[in-house]
This record gives sequence, structure tokens and C-alpha cells, in this order.
Amino acid sequence: MTQRFHCTACGKCCYGQLPLTVNDAFKYADRFPLAMVWTPVRQGGKDFTMVSQLGATIKLANRKELAVLIVPTAYIPPSFPCPALAADNLCGIHTDKPARCRTMPFYPYRDEQFQAELLTPQPGWACDTSESAPLVFADKKIVFREDFDAERQELEDQIPQIRRYADYMLKYTPQLVDSLAKVSLKPKGGQVVTSLSSFLTAIRHPNAQQIAQQQLPVLNGYVEKTASEPSLAEFHCHYLSGAKEMQYLAGQAR
Repeated sequence: MTQRFHCTACGKCCYGQLPLTVNDAFKYADRFPLAMVWTPVRQGGKDFTMVSQLGATIKLANRKELAVLIVPTAYIPPSFPCPALAADNLCGIHTDKPARCRTMPFYPYRDEQFQAELLTPQPGWACDTSESAPLVFADKKIVFREDFDAERQELEDQIPQIRRYADYMLKYTPQLVDSLAKVSLKPKGGQVVTSLSSFLTAIRHPNAQQIAQQQLPVLNGYVEKTASEPSLAEFHCHYLSGAKEMQYLAGQAR
């Protein structure tokens, strides 16, 4: 099987949540409203092994296990554009954009052999997959793979931090296991959202105060943007609580 793909810069994929590497999350703390997004995968799922490798594995009471991706994420409502998306639908930070954007449409959280299905544009997107587009996937392999390999390497390098965070959260918020088990039963899956401040605390990041000072005005900005829209209440509550935690971290003397 071969797949062709060319980005037409329609900007349609630049809306909603954006998964980031740990390095990119800290780098863009002054731009994106950040959260830690936990996505469970049940045993038997095709992504279970890869998610176990890059994330964490949690034992359930019924002797089964959940693999959980734990991803620093630009936590943006689906109807909101990326704050880096310019009026002409081009990326305002194209030359220095996050690893996740450089690798699109491929997704290193998934085995390489399963990447072909990601090359089907979502409804409304204007990706070119015609015969005139470049060949990007053949024989279950990515043809141009530099960005994919670079992002995968970053994800592998950050595994110790992610697992340290998982251990911290499961120790101090054991109810998290029940929340993950519950959302894993949804037909289309689900996610649990925790704060970036808890991650900074768990890994004892040496620049936590500086990162909090960068993140605080961003969260406060999204508090205002989501205040009057009932459908965005979940996002609004996250921004409010996140801003309070960042306010505390920003004021801490080290």
C-alpha cells in the first residue's frame, strides 16, 4: 500500500488540543494554555504496546491493565484556533514550530505500520492526497521520516519524567485510577486532564517558578475567553484552577 499527501496550508488542523513534547511545552509556556492529558488504552487495543512503552501502565482491581498516554498538551477548545495561527491561515512560528506540528500528519505515539490511516483528511480539511501529491508512505514505512524519528526520540527521552509524574499522581490522587478506568469504557475512549503545575512539582523542575510566571498570563487570558460560553465550562474551570496553582508557583522563592 502506498499513500500520498501534501499539506495545502488550509489551517483546518490548527484548532483544538495540540499534544506537545515536554521540551516544547516548557518552551512555549508563554504561548499555549497547558495541561497534562491522560488517555487510557485498554488491553487488546492495537496501540496498547506503544502506549505502554511511551507512557505508563496501571493495574486495575480486576487484574487487567491500562496503558496510559500522559501528554503535555496545549489545552485549547476545539472551536478555538492555535494562538500561533495567523490571519492568512499560515503558522506564525513556522520556522520554530513544535515537533508535533512538524511531524503532521504522522503520529509517533502509534506504531509506524499503523500510520497509513492518519493520511485520510478529516471532513472539511483540504489536504491533497491525489496522485500528484508526494509519496509519503509505502510498504508500512514512512518515506520522509526525519521529523517522525526526531519526535519519537524526544518522546522516548522523556519517559523517565512521565513515569515519575505518573507515580506521583497515583500516590497522592489514587482516585485517578477510577477516573481512567471509567473513561476507558467509553465507546470512543476519553481523557482525564490534570494540571501542568502538578507535573512541575512532581519532577521538581528547577525552573518551575519561571515557567509558572510565563504560563499564568496565558491561562488568565483563556479564563476571559471562555467565561461567557456555557459549552466551554470544562475548559474554563481548568483555566481557573490552573491559574490559581500557577499563581502559587510563580510566587514561590526557591
